[in-house]
Amino acid sequence: MNGKLLPLRRASGEISELSDRALISAVAAGDQAALGALYDRFGRDVFRFVLRLAPGCDAEDFVQLAFLDAHRSAARFRGDAAVKTWLFGIAANLVRNHFRTETRKRRAVDTLAVQPRRPPTSPGDAITREQQRRWVAAAIERLTPALREAYILCVVEELPGGEAARALGIREASLYRRLSDAREALRAAIEEMQR
Repeated sequence: MNGKLLPLRRASGEISELSDRALISAVAAGDQAALGALYDRFGRDVFRFVLRLAPGCDAEDFVQLAFLDAHRSAARFRGDAAVKTWLFGIAANLVRNHFRTETRKRRAVDTLAVQPRRPPTSPGDAITREQQRRWVAAAIERLTPALREAYILCVVEELPGGEAARALGIREASLYRRLSDAREALRAAIEEMQR
């Protein structure tokens, strides 16, 4: 052949006369007519296969997706299996992935359904809650810096006593004394505001 490149030519005959493997090679080369012939040849088989795998699903959608995937991956077809088996494998993966995704969606919806929801509050409850928040904020501002630090670290930030004491550089017993004094001062301040 003297090293010349010869143009790629289809084997003589109609597309419908090509072998299954030659048809896949033509699809891999971008021949749209070959893809149509592949669909004509195996579409019904893939449809029946999908119906058996996923009764009640829209099998037509899976068939279309399977042939689109076959078109994209035709160049990687190694010929280890028959073309029909290869198409069945593509369809099976699509159905499996679909059910996996649907299962994840269902679990997520179920999880959200059991998440605790805050009961609706009446306008009166909202006003009361806001007033209480203001009283607590004002009472915290009245605390001495040492009592405020202990209260905020332990109650607001929820640090364990030992960690809060280390953060403040004091003994744990001193922290608990400050925390007790802070709670007492807050209670007295809020009672005073409510009068």
